[in-house]
Amino acid sequence: MESIYYYGTIITVFFAVVIFGWLGAQAFGRFWKEYRSTFAESTSANMADMFMVVDPQRLFILYVSGMIVVPIVVWLIAGDWITTIAALGLMALLPWMIYRMMRQRRLKKFEAQLPDAFMMVSGSLQAGASLAMALEGLVKEQPAPLSQEFELLVRQLRIGVDLETGLSNMEKRLPVPDFIVATSAIKIAREVGGNLIEVMETLAATLRRKAAMEGKIDSLTAQGRMQGRVMTALPILIALVLFQLEPEAMGKLFTEPVGWAVLGVVAVMEFMGFLVIRKITSIDV
Repeated sequence: MESIYYYGTIITVFFAVVIFGWLGAQAFGRFWKEYRSTFAESTSANMADMFMVVDPQRLFILYVSGMIVVPIVVWLIAGDWITTIAALGLMALLPWMIYRMMRQRRLKKFEAQLPDAFMMVSGSLQAGASLAMALEGLVKEQPAPLSQEFELLVRQLRIGVDLETGLSNMEKRLPVPDFIVATSAIKIAREVGGNLIEVMETLAATLRRKAAMEGKIDSLTAQGRMQGRVMTALPILIALVLFQLEPEAMGKLFTEPVGWAVLGVVAVMEFMGFLVIRKITSIDV
């Protein structure tokens, strides 16, 4: 009787494990499919926004491989689960960080090209060309990313979209304050019948003076920004050196609850100090 009860329990547990495993596999499969589809759609949209063509499926495989390989390598080297979890979190945020860096760099390059673009349009208008012809010449002469964005505007104008709507669409794609101010000035000049050539020249001169002022401010605050980076990295470098000199004493930071609390306080203070220094050295023009 006891053997029957024993074997019955084993069989019940076995079937329960199989059923729950099957349900878990089905749930994981649905989650994996939805996550892969979401990743591919967001990647395609983000890359298309920057006029870049990538294979989202191949990029997803590379991303998942990094999520698996990097934490394993960190675990084999450090042998600490906190460092491994930190590496996993960093790999999870890496695509978003790379996209944000690429987009910010592209927006800055677009902003730096605006003064020359407005002067070129102004020169074309003075030569008797229409605004549409001036924009087409701008697309041919200027490099990316400005030529890519204005080429999209020219295509919209060719299919019947009015200039104000096209500029508004560009403002949504390019949230650059200087460009938004420039498009507002162009819209006002067209509505009230102002001299568009003078508007373009004034915008170009204003943007050049603003860029020169920002360059001077960046030069004056470069030392403060570097000091902020050094002061942020210094405790980490000192901790690595002490870990090599006194691994037993420093190891308690990763194995004891008090050490975890100390690491948490240090991380919070480091982050707050970095934000304060960046706020001091960031001057709005």
